Amino acid sequence: MSTVTPKGPPLPFRARSYMAFVLAPRQPIPDWLADLDASIECSKGLYSHHPVALDMSAVNLTPEEIAHLIANLSERSIRVLGIEGITPDGAEGALPPILRSGRVEQPFQLPDQTVVVDSVAENQKLASLLVEGRVRSGQSVVHIDGDITVLGSVGSGAEIIAGGSIHIYGTLRGRALAGIAGYKRARIFCHRAEAELLAIDSHYKMAADLAPDLQSQPIQAWLEGETLKISAIN
Repeated sequence: MSTVTPKGPPLPFRARSYMAFVLAPRQPIPDWLADLDASIECSKGLYSHHPVALDMSAVNLTPEEIAHLIANLSERSIRVLGIEGITPDGAEGALPPILRSGRVEQPFQLPDQTVVVDSVAENQKLASLLVEGRVRSGQSVVHIDGDITVLGSVGSGAEIIAGGSIHIYGTLRGRALAGIAGYKRARIFCHRAEAELLAIDSHYKMAADLAPDLQSQPIQAWLEGETLKISAIN
């Protein structure tokens, strides 16, 4: 019996949390995919640059059906990082890993033109992030540990992702996602609303959901119970 001895030091292993969007399919799956297609059409690129977790707790699918669903999502440029809400017996190796839900702490793989604020020492965590200037199309600004304030405009296709509230002192043409780590008291403020998407926690509204009298106006968005509310700022 031979023994294999490592040639170098032990390989390091670390536990780490990543940010991912969570999609919760519902049955019938074809109808859910149709709704997803409508969502993607209203806000192109929303999912394509971020990993996605599937919460399968609301559906009852076989491992083969889940694999087919993942293939359908891949055709839509949606990358499935893992699955939660199920324990697929006998599906090891055929499906992404099973995930355990937890607090989002650090951003995962984002586009090349991304401004990311990493977590700092525990006793020096930032309460807010100030962006002096414009956030251009294709850029992302991510700050999980607090609010984000943008002194300029946010271009179409750009996104602001905050654990707290979002304040934009210019035109919002891209996407604003506040309270991303589950902070339901977060709000979104912008000087001129032309947004592709507004979201707080898991609740969102697309551009088509914005009332005509709120278009190109100063607005605020907040959660009232489980409903995302949007109103003008006078």
